Amino acid sequence: MIFDGVDAHLDRMPGTVSAYLARLDAAPTWTRHPDTTHYAASTMKVAVLVALYRDLAAGRLTPDTAVPVRNEFDSARPGAARFACTRPARNDDDVWDRLGGTAPLRWLAERMIVRSSNLATNLLLNQVGLPAVADVWARAGARHSVTGRGIEDFAARAAGITNLVTAADLATLLRGLALGATRPGPLATPESCAAMLDLLVAQEHREDLAAGLPAGTRIAHKNGWVRGVRHSVGVVYPDDAPPYVLAVCSTDDRSPDEVACQLLADISARAFAHRHRLA
Repeated sequence: MIFDGVDAHLDRMPGTVSAYLARLDAAPTWTRHPDTTHYAASTMKVAVLVALYRDLAAGRLTPDTAVPVRNEFDSARPGAARFACTRPARNDDDVWDRLGGTAPLRWLAERMIVRSSNLATNLLLNQVGLPAVADVWARAGARHSVTGRGIEDFAARAAGITNLVTAADLATLLRGLALGATRPGPLATPESCAAMLDLLVAQEHREDLAAGLPAGTRIAHKNGWVRGVRHSVGVVYPDDAPPYVLAVCSTDDRSPDEVACQLLADISARAFAHRHRLA
């Protein structure tokens, strides 16, 4: 098998690495602990995006709805005080600069994916609601992933309410978007799926899966990272082979993020090198 050496290498590494690799129209070529749950980090933002586009298509929300930009949110833990996001040192200043004003839903969705804005994510979660995100996971066929709270809802986290993903579920969600852009499917309309894929192609954090691909290769992907966690999932569109989906989740408290990024890039490069043999 083309990933036998990779598995042997990963067996010697600290932490847990999960993976799922498959053509869109085929059973997986390679899996590794595909149903092991990991803390989701920002990969859960894809499910929030789908929930938003479902509401837009149904007319429950409109793309130009002006959303008040406030850094205060209800906790998922009943009775807990409201919580706020921490302003990061970089990556989503545009959203923070609108505090006290408003922002259109469409623009917030772009910031959530392209810049991975946590503030935009919580504002959108406030619009669509956690049950709608749970419905997205169910429609995708995810078996173990859950979005139970907003980002930095520490009271909920202390109560055991968290956000989890698996490599298999992330791959299933992205595969559903890719296939849904070509024909009607359970996630959203073909037009909505195509628009979401365009956002995922435009996202600017390209230090893991995208870094392992030849320059110019189209990849619709979303990654997520916190200390000890680095995940990424994407649909790769080679010019000379059918598209495929790759999800890699790494949880390792001992290695720096740069090591995890390189690991994901190496796996991505190996998958691309064998793109004609994925079946």
